Amino acid sequence: MRFDVLTLFPELFAPFMASGVTRRAYESKQVEVVLWNPRDFAQGNYKRVDDRPFGGGPGMVMMAEPLSDCLDAALAARGTEAPVILFSPIGEVLRHEVVERWSASEGAVLVCGRYEGIDQRFIDARVTHQISLGDFVLSGGEIAAMALLDAVARLQPGVLGDEASHVQDSFNPALDGLLDCPHYTRPEQWNGQGVPAPLLSGHHAQIERWRRDQRLAITAGRRPELIDAARAAGRLGKADEAALKKKL
Repeated sequence: MRFDVLTLFPELFAPFMASGVTRRAYESKQVEVVLWNPRDFAQGNYKRVDDRPFGGGPGMVMMAEPLSDCLDAALAARGTEAPVILFSPIGEVLRHEVVERWSASEGAVLVCGRYEGIDQRFIDARVTHQISLGDFVLSGGEIAAMALLDAVARLQPGVLGDEASHVQDSFNPALDGLLDCPHYTRPEQWNGQGVPAPLLSGHHAQIERWRRDQRLAITAGRRPELIDAARAAGRLGKADEAALKKKL
């Protein structure tokens, strides 16, 4: 898959793509990332990409023309049309099912906004999807773009050291959409605290039951709506319901 990223700060992506386990996806081009700077498509000696907002007010607004010309170049290089994603507070919240959808796609063009925003005419004419990380505002879309790229890259075959690693992630359908359980490693005693006995038992069924009960308890306490969703989908069995009653 290929992601073309429109950003005024392409240098932010170099250390991101060269670090951590997901670098395998970028190095192998399983997830190809091509960076485009709208400033390269701006007019005049100053290569201006922003201007004061009509109607007054603080800040600057990214101009439609440099962005549109930059997008045209990215699409031409791809050789085909592609979804155009803008990271925006009004967009669809980036959840696991959204990541799964994009991880099975052929990629997209990612538009990273800056300043007070982007001229709405560009959004209306060129953007096909909008995505939000949550109810807060960043100084630009680059961090959001990296979040999507990282989440997509780690789902690609061979990227993680263990193929089953992402199956145990929070929100994964394999865990019925629940939050993950606590994890422990050596030493068995640290600061006077030990490891839960079931994890040391060597009894596979007992270990899995403990992990399931922990997932249920943590999800019920932190994200009860995920329990409701799992129950509505018929994913909770009698043992699950009994474990939830014990925690009440």
